[in-house]
Amino acid sequence: MILLRGQFLVAFDAVRTDTTKMRQVAYLSLGSNTGDRAANLRTATAQLRQAESLLAVSSLYETQPVDVLNQPWFLNCVVAIETSKTPRALLTSVLSIESAMGRLRFRDKGPRNIDIDILIFADSVLDEPGLQIPHPAMHERRFVLEPLVEIAPEAFHPVLKKTAQELLAALGPGQTVRRLGQSGE
Repeated sequence: MILLRGQFLVAFDAVRTDTTKMRQVAYLSLGSNTGDRAANLRTATAQLRQAESLLAVSSLYETQPVDVLNQPWFLNCVVAIETSKTPRALLTSVLSIESAMGRLRFRDKGPRNIDIDILIFADSVLDEPGLQIPHPAMHERRFVLEPLVEIAPEAFHPVLKKTAQELLAALGPGQTVRRLGQSGE
């Protein structure tokens, strides 16, 4: 019996070691409303491509500000990446990209040259200081859902148990979002 338990633990450890290197799909929302917005999104996308395996990039969408209305309109896009990082390590990586691009945080949800949010990370559900996955407001934001549906309509929200397409269909009117038709790459 002890030998069997020992064999099981060895086999389990081997599996656990392999899964730490497993690559997972994550969806990120990118936004910019100061400076050359399109160039900011292209720069951030290029930085993500260097750090991760970029799977898809949505078109650019011009979007009305939400929450803080007295600011310039945004350009937004969504990217799909494949990563072997943990959610916390991915957050560190995107915050590093924002910092390298000169992101300044003067006011919450205020104007910014770049904003990168983790929307969905595989089937992870996390609620930690500074990191909530899935993004807690993604299901209320047309500027997130339209580009997400463009590249991954079946992306699954693990808390609400709905696809991106279903979340977009359930979203009420409002929030002006215009697809510009060019990629954020």
